[in-house]
Parts: sequence; C-alpha cells; structure tokens
Amino acid sequence: MSIINSIKISSTETSTTYNWVFEKITNAGLDGKITNILTSAILLLGATILLIIVDYVTRKILRTVFIRLIKKTTTTWDDYFIENKVIKHFSHLIPLLLAHQILPEIFIGFPAFSVILSKILMILLIITVLAIINGILKTSRDILKTSNAFIDKPVDSYLQVIQIFLYFICGTLIFSIMTGNSPWSFLVSLGAASAILMLVFKDTILGFVASIQVSANDSVRVGDWVEMSKYGADGTVLQINLNNVKIQNFDKTIVAIPTFTLLSDSFKNYRGMEQSGGRRIKRAINIKISTIRYLDEKEINALRKIQLLAPFIAQRQKEIAEFNSKNNADPTVLVNGRRMTNIGLFRTYIELFAKNNPNIHQEMTMMVRQLAPTEHGLPLELYMFTSDTQWVFYENAMADIFDHLFAAIKYFDLEVFERPGSNDIHEFIKNQDPYVKKLTTEQQTF
Repeated sequence: MSIINSIKISSTETSTTYNWVFEKITNAGLDGKITNILTSAILLLGATILLIIVDYVTRKILRTVFIRLIKKTTTTWDDYFIENKVIKHFSHLIPLLLAHQILPEIFIGFPAFSVILSKILMILLIITVLAIINGILKTSRDILKTSNAFIDKPVDSYLQVIQIFLYFICGTLIFSIMTGNSPWSFLVSLGAASAILMLVFKDTILGFVASIQVSANDSVRVGDWVEMSKYGADGTVLQINLNNVKIQNFDKTIVAIPTFTLLSDSFKNYRGMEQSGGRRIKRAINIKISTIRYLDEKEINALRKIQLLAPFIAQRQKEIAEFNSKNNADPTVLVNGRRMTNIGLFRTYIELFAKNNPNIHQEMTMMVRQLAPTEHGLPLELYMFTSDTQWVFYENAMADIFDHLFAAIKYFDLEVFERPGSNDIHEFIKNQDPYVKKLTTEQQTF
C-alpha cells in the first residue's frame, strides 16, 4: 500500500474520476506503475468516445441545423459563413475546449506528459480560434464586395493586413506557450531584430503602403481597364492585394504585377474614357497629293447630287461668287480669287457624315483635320468619339466609317496613297519599255 500511497495524489490536486478508477484497479492487486498506465488508458478510451460523441452532436447541431436555416433565408450574405467554413471551424471549438479540460487530468500520473499535452491543446485552441476569426474576416470581405461602396476598393489588401496582425499575435502566443516565457520577452527580442524583419517583409510593407495610397487617390479600382506595357498588362483589374495586382488581359491571360509598381511606374487607366461615354477615333486617310486640284462647274454640279453636300455647296458657291465679284478676280487663272477643291469638299463631306452618324458622339470633340504632309501623302485625320465605349461597338463603328469613306473618295476624284506592289511595278515597266511591251504581246499571241 505504500507504493499506492506514493503514487496516489490527493483529491485537491487530481480528478475524482481518476482516483476512483485508480482505486478500482489497485484493488485488483496490480502493480502501482501498471495501475497508473491502465488508469490513464481506460480514461483515455472513455474520453475519446466522449469527445467523438460531442464532436458528432456539435457538427449535427451547428453544421446541419444552422446550414439549413441559412439556406432557407432570402438573404445571401449569410451564405458566406458556409463558404468560408466559419461553422465548420466553430464546430471543432467545443470538443477542443472539453479535451483541454479532461485530457490533462487523464495523464495526471505522468506530470511531464500532462504539461506537454496541455500546451499542445492550448496551441490547437489558438489555431482554431484563429481559423474562426479568419473565416469571419473573409465573410466580411465577401459581404463588403457586394456593396456598391466597396465593390471597386482593394478590400483584399485590408484583409491581409489584419490577417498578418492576427498571425503575429497567434505566433507570439504559441511561442510563449511553447517556451513558457512571457509574450513581452518575445516582443522585446523582435524589437532588436526589427531591421531584419523590415528587410524580410519589405515587399509586404511596400505593398501595404501602395494599397492605401491607391485607395486614397482612387487611381485604380477593381474592374478598371489598365495598361502597363512594361509588364505586358493590358486588361481588367481582377484583384488588388498586398503583394500583387492581378490583371486579366484581353487574350484571357492573367498578369500579376507587384502592387508597389502602381506608385513607382506609370500606367494608363481607361476608366475616364469608360465613364465619359465616348471612345476616341484618331485615324487618318493618306491622300495622294497629286490628285488634289480645283473643281470646275461641271464637277461641282455633279457633287451637288450628294445630298449631304448639296446645301453646303449652294452656300459656298454664293460666298465664292460674292467674294470674287467684290475683288474683281480674273476667272481665267484659277488661283485668282476663291475656288472649291476636291480635298476641301471631301473634308466637309466627312464632317457632315459624322454629324449625321448615330454611332458618333455629338457632344464631344468632332473634327477632320489636315496633318503635315509626308512622303506618304497628305494625312486627313478623323478626330471624334463613338457614342459607346464597348470595344466591339467601337471597332465596328470605326470600320463602318472608313469602309464608307474609302468607297466614297472616288467620287471626289481623289486617291488614297499606298506603296506600289509588285503588280503595279510590272505594269509600269510594261507600259514604259517598248521591248517588254512587244515581248508581252508576242507571248500572249503565242
């Protein structure tokens, strides 16, 4: 009995259940050490069965009843609790709390192992609570993203900052539990290594600062169309977080660029264009300069049949006649006085065509201007905006305009400049060289 008394602990320090089982096994006449092991084994088996039952009941109540209630509601925000596994993590909390109370008492006859087990259970509790809080934060993020006020804000960046802070707190608590030291001693040691930490987390710190400034300045939002040629990015912003910005290009590839590059490098944001309601057309038709000339009365009368130009030509003829009469212009020399040119009427026709085109925004800048002549002819540039910013609409509207103008330019006896092709050179040589022309004729006869 002396061995039993030496192993047995007073009721103020041990569990009543442990003492009861210990006494029952001792009465069977077993050795004290074996009795201690059997007591812990029997109690562990009972505790395991109890914890399994508690876990099953908890899951049934929380994960079944609550999930059914959530699915029956008309609101959608509570569905995020299921998607982010908040209820699943919470269902593990009750069995862990129960295990933390009963398992150390089961191994009270093994003080060293009991201390280690208590620390492990405490660490598991901290991790579970962290998972629950993390799930709630993700749920809050998803709910905020459904709000118009936050749909284009970098909510992921703010979530990651809070997560880093929580991970740091949990890491400090876990370190304190494992070492048995105060959390403050750990923080003091971190203060001494702050320079190293800043070096390790440099990109995270820069990304955090960039996220705040991007949000404060409203320079980039989720859903914006941005272009950063340096990084091969030209598409829609999908996500802004601490470390990178995800951009989906129009070819459906995804580019991830560091968040801080939004501050250090230049980029183009097309949000202003999309909000304005108009998308710019800035394209020129190169006119062959040798085809530009004055028009005679016969040609002017022929162009008056164009309905858009008829009122303008009538008004212009009246103004020109008054000016030439007033200044006694000699009509035998065309450069005297004022005359109509085919390029001038064509430019006016383009302006009138644009003003009567429903695909062109009538409230924005609209003009047809001549650029400086080059070796490629005289650029006649269309500068105007479409009435819709959608890419497909924009391309179709611009194509329709230039399809029409390329076909209509012949009515003004103008030519579009283009470099000669091989067939053009071949025809030119045939027409200029009598020998080649004769040889070609003989070949065709043969």
